[in-house]
Amino acid sequence: MRRNPVKRVAFGALVALIVVYTLFPFYWAIVTSLKTGSALFEVTPWPASPYWRNYALVFEQQPFFRNILNSVVVATSTVALSLFLSITASFALARFRFRGRGPLLLVFLGVSMFPQIAVLSGMFELIRWMGLYNRLASMTVSYMIFTLPFTVWILTTFMREMPKELEEAAIIDGATPWTIVTRVFLPLMGPSLVTTGLLAFIAAWNEFLFALTFTLSQDARTVPVAISLVGGGSAFELPWGIVMAASIIVTVPLIALVLIFQRRIVSGLTAGAVKG
Repeated sequence: MRRNPVKRVAFGALVALIVVYTLFPFYWAIVTSLKTGSALFEVTPWPASPYWRNYALVFEQQPFFRNILNSVVVATSTVALSLFLSITASFALARFRFRGRGPLLLVFLGVSMFPQIAVLSGMFELIRWMGLYNRLASMTVSYMIFTLPFTVWILTTFMREMPKELEEAAIIDGATPWTIVTRVFLPLMGPSLVTTGLLAFIAAWNEFLFALTFTLSQDARTVPVAISLVGGGSAFELPWGIVMAASIIVTVPLIALVLIFQRRIVSGLTAGAVKG
């Protein structure tokens, strides 16, 4: 059955509009990162003389490589802890029946709905009491507030879709719950782990409020805070070319991760959507 040509053209135009709407901010950030001086206020599709030195100035004016390394360490440790705890928690919530299971899941979901500013003061007191202020561990601990509820909720949904026959066969063979999780379910949850892990990584990588509050020295800051502190003064006095260059530098790794794991991400997002 052939499609109506008008519908095909309309659908193509809609897709093109969405692509342009999505990619234009990133394109304009690249254009701005190659400008300096009065050229920043000129609206041109591409700078006549690209100023590539903005990318070098990002690393010359501050320890930006150290800030990137801090973000990598914090985001990776946050994802690792969140996935470890959420895998075990989701197994218990999805495969065992106990009183209060439903309300407990709602509590996990409710915690993720709280705005960061609402828990900032209490989290600050906790971080200071633990002696983690101005350390990378302070951000890892605080980021668990919004990554752990999300990963637990999502992985519980995936864990419920696991065939009960696999679990029963493992129990007959004498497998413990830990063995069932690590040897039976975990190999089958690759796409879901990649999806939730990558989303948690992006959230931790881009987090700003906690990173600004719980760090003091430049060597302990992550990239969002480092970018916000580039230059100084009013918005008109900021070196926007350098700011955009720094933004491009920290955005490219996320785009690369999404492109590398795009198949697993799609598989994870669609898992359990269709049942035979």
